[in-house]
Amino acid sequence: MAENNQDEIDNAPEQGLMEHLTELRDRLMWIVLVILVAFLILFAFSEDIFSFAADPLLAQMPEGTSMIATGVTSPFLVPLKLALLLSVLLTIPHTLHQMWAFVAPGLYQQEKRLAVPLLISSVVLFYCGIAFAHFVILPILFDFFLGVTPAGVEVMTDIGQYLDFVIAIFFAFGLAFEIPVATFLLIAAGATTPARLATKRPYIVVGAFVIGMLITPPDVISQTLLAVPMLFLFEAGLIMARIFLKDRIARTEADAEEADYDIVEEEPGYQSQAEVDEMFDEMDRIEAENDRDKD
Repeated sequence: MAENNQDEIDNAPEQGLMEHLTELRDRLMWIVLVILVAFLILFAFSEDIFSFAADPLLAQMPEGTSMIATGVTSPFLVPLKLALLLSVLLTIPHTLHQMWAFVAPGLYQQEKRLAVPLLISSVVLFYCGIAFAHFVILPILFDFFLGVTPAGVEVMTDIGQYLDFVIAIFFAFGLAFEIPVATFLLIAAGATTPARLATKRPYIVVGAFVIGMLITPPDVISQTLLAVPMLFLFEAGLIMARIFLKDRIARTEADAEEADYDIVEEEPGYQSQAEVDEMFDEMDRIEAENDRDKD
């Protein structure tokens, strides 16, 4: 297998540094150009896009209330910012394709077979995280926040602050939904096994809530709503690894057992039980001879 991989590298056409830099420049230009085209298209519908993004809050607000813009340029810049962000998100498949085309010639064949499904699943899971946040999490959050509003307080949310809030939520859940891929990659790389990760569940539970505290707005509800899906996604990653990486897991566990055995055998000063028994027998013999000499 190693010889075949080396043959792939040796037979691949070599490129100089300038060729690599030129190719990288061209691909970056294509990425920026596609994002720019998507932005120009989406900007024409920026008001409708913002209305869709604000729907989870508007649907929960009392009648007669509305969102406000406290900045002079907010009515223009906030939809512009949202359109730009959405253009970046929607062109992620093209961006990853350009990145993949740049690095693929330097990968082994088995690495290519593994990377393509992981890239596709990463994009799908990221979009699923954003959709889950928009359709499930945000309505729950806003229903709770508006439900505990003190009497006499009229809710009038600034559109800029609202956009910053939902962007943080979208990215937090988008990244959290990548946990199955990260878990799968750790196991596929041989860094750990599902059994070892399963023993670390108490630490993972604490870590999930700490991450939820760090990357979500400072309230217990949103932290919990992020931490709980993270734990379920971690378990999903373990299940996927057990299904698709049976042989690799078995090799990793066998290598770990062999390494532990070698460490014990090669530890300086290590003595087997037979050697210890022989040493004690020799001490008893010497002591018995000393007793006879005294007599």
